[in-house]
Amino acid sequence: MAGWKDYLGDKAFYKKILAIALPISAQQLITVGVNLMDTVMLSSMGDAQLSASALGGQFINLFQIFCMGLGMGASVLTSRYWGMQELNSLKKAVTIMLRLVLCLSSAFTLFTVFAPEAIMRMYTPEQGIIDYGVTYLRWLLPTYLCIGLSLTCTIVLRSVGQVRIPLLSSIFAFFVNIFFNWVFIFGHLGAPRMEIAGAALGTLIARLFELFFICGHFFFKDKNIGYRIRNICMKCGDLVREYFRVCIPVLISDGLLALGNNAVAMVMGHIGETFVAANSVTTIVQQLSSVLTQGIANASGIMTGHTMGEGDLEKAQKQGYTFLGLGFVLGCFAAIVILLVRGPIINYYKVSAETKEIAWQLMDAIGFIVVFQAMNSILTKGVLRAGGDTRFLMAGDILFLWVASIPLGMLAGFVFHWSPFWIYTMLKIDQIIKCVWCFFRLRSRKWMKKIQTANG
Repeated sequence: MAGWKDYLGDKAFYKKILAIALPISAQQLITVGVNLMDTVMLSSMGDAQLSASALGGQFINLFQIFCMGLGMGASVLTSRYWGMQELNSLKKAVTIMLRLVLCLSSAFTLFTVFAPEAIMRMYTPEQGIIDYGVTYLRWLLPTYLCIGLSLTCTIVLRSVGQVRIPLLSSIFAFFVNIFFNWVFIFGHLGAPRMEIAGAALGTLIARLFELFFICGHFFFKDKNIGYRIRNICMKCGDLVREYFRVCIPVLISDGLLALGNNAVAMVMGHIGETFVAANSVTTIVQQLSSVLTQGIANASGIMTGHTMGEGDLEKAQKQGYTFLGLGFVLGCFAAIVILLVRGPIINYYKVSAETKEIAWQLMDAIGFIVVFQAMNSILTKGVLRAGGDTRFLMAGDILFLWVASIPLGMLAGFVFHWSPFWIYTMLKIDQIIKCVWCFFRLRSRKWMKKIQTANG
């Protein structure tokens, strides 16, 4: 009986999960709220502007997921170093991460400056949507640097257990975004009526606020890590090899996820404007249903990293099973939530009847997939990644996303012309396959890897 209690976890274990997961989940919920308000406000401007912001946002999301790959890859090291109290190695990992973020931000900014129309044509052939999308992207040019720095610094702060500052930043940014969207989309308080450009401007202002709030704390005030701007110039060559060994597979995995999401958007964009608009409606529900799962996934990664940094591998293995069980429970809960809220949310949007009908079918598919997605996310983005098993996870992402999901989704949409339910299910079939794949990896214990510190 005592063995079962070890796998179920004790009060202290769940208290620690909640202390980490709830602020992160609240931050995710606020982000979803911002996206919801953007979508609702723009839906009154018609399907074309709503679709343009959704598709233009996909390219920015591509950049954001690459940044998450850099940040989450670094967090594999920073959480472990924090458990070891190796602060010098931790700072060097952060330095390498920030240098890569600055390079990535510059590349995406230049591409958007010189080829905004080419970006939009990747997602849709409809010129009206392309024109709106180009306007949207041009207004958001500075957000690449803002997102890159604030997001990666947030992930590092979380990896050492600091979740309060990112949460406060998101709360304030939420109100900043809504207020300026209201002002500039509709032209209130004497401001010009900018419509989709106003949505972009409101988002830009909120991103600038996040940059000053998060990075101001990280570079000038934080005393736990003690990282300062001058540390960007510190020598870190002795950790570069270990950083790339652990982090590059994470970056590739998350990059492939980003490209996969963009491929999904391309499939939907070429099916038609109504399909894109319907997916925009369901995206909010997807995000809402996975808010708590993302919080638990982050908590599982942080706690696993700390446990392994302390050298207790047996405890880390048992915690892995506990987190997997939590994933199943959360996935079932999310499916029930989707069934309960889909009707009111779809009817709230001012979109065409055809768009609502497609959205309803997509909700059914999301409710089925989310159970597997919850378990898969907690293992891939949390437990197994924190164990340093990043190459295995990269192989799974390459294999199942590009050999199963994308080809089957394209066949369902372009060749067989199946219903929206089956198109979406095929596009997300990798979530089911990876869930089984990662369970057996957890069971094998091969996911627990050693990592190097600076100078050895």
